[in-house]
Amino acid sequence: MSVFSEQNPLRLRKPALSDGPRIWRLVRSCRNMDLNSLYSYLLLCSHFRNTCVVAEADSEIVGFVSAYKPPNERGVLFVWQIVVREESRGRGLAKRMLAQILRSSSCGNIRYLKTTVSPANQASKALFLSMARELGAACAEEPLFPADLFEDQAHEEENLLLIGPFNDHKARRKEGKDEGP
Repeated sequence: MSVFSEQNPLRLRKPALSDGPRIWRLVRSCRNMDLNSLYSYLLLCSHFRNTCVVAEADSEIVGFVSAYKPPNERGVLFVWQIVVREESRGRGLAKRMLAQILRSSSCGNIRYLKTTVSPANQASKALFLSMARELGAACAEEPLFPADLFEDQAHEEENLLLIGPFNDHKARRKEGKDEGP
């Protein structure tokens, strides 16, 4: 399995339809990730590719962020899922992928990030708190989906994190210009 390094550089890009099965396998291989249907990953790679990003090293997908713009919430990007292959964790890849999406031309009007996290997922919560600090924005947390809505699945409640408002300049400052995905 690939681990990105100077000899094996990382490439961030929009997902292609053909990435759907590889993304599904990546999510399936990671413990504690909610595995969606392969069909949903195909939709993400086609209908929502402008707000998603794939991290690739040596032609292997090592990370993926799925996000979308809720149709009735102007200026909001909802981050659905972030997955990083275990060997590639601890290098800031998740934050780099999020920043790549925010720098894209399709997210020029985004001023808020939303996501959900379960109480046990402290790594994800820490990522979004760090992102809020980097964007110079507040981060509010409130209950969204109680555990009983997940019926027979062993699933914790999901709390909503709302980051923002932040400005376009803060979201794009690392590269100084608009870049893909």
